[in-house]
Amino acid sequence: MVGSAVSAACGSLITAIVLTDSQVLNSVRFWRVGAIAGRGYDVFWQMLPAFLVGAVLALVLGRQLNGLALGDDVARGLGQRVSITRILGAASIILLCGSATAAAGPIVFVGLTVPHIARALVGSDYRRVLATSVIVGPIMLLVCDIIGRVIAPSGEVEVGIVTAFVGAPFFIALVRRRKLPSL
Repeated sequence: MVGSAVSAACGSLITAIVLTDSQVLNSVRFWRVGAIAGRGYDVFWQMLPAFLVGAVLALVLGRQLNGLALGDDVARGLGQRVSITRILGAASIILLCGSATAAAGPIVFVGLTVPHIARALVGSDYRRVLATSVIVGPIMLLVCDIIGRVIAPSGEVEVGIVTAFVGAPFFIALVRRRKLPSL
């Protein structure tokens, strides 16, 4: 309860500060939904090392992820060190998500929908899913950015909003198709 109260107080203080300057308000608004417009090479070079380490680590872990998909016991039976694979996988995820968020902000549904699209295209082998996701992710992001620029000719709808409109129905359809048990 104390955390919620502190969060609400800090949130209202931040809102009060942001509302006093329209330029800061626009900057915060773009940051909260995510945007790729206006990002230069300075951002690219800053996030590139973390992205490269995370991508190489993820691609190297493809075989081990296939073993983990079969279950911990099977992976151990295949000679994998499950805890090390999980730690390296988490490190890869942190580096990739952190670099992407640092570059473009919190653009949701790309990370949720792209692996499912990749799996539908190439099957369940994580080596192929990871490699295909590297291609499908930027394509989805660019298509959503183009849609955002076309539907509002006088301005622009941020790519984060468009990916939510595109990704949410896809994700709902995916969940409904699998007929997950209801809570």
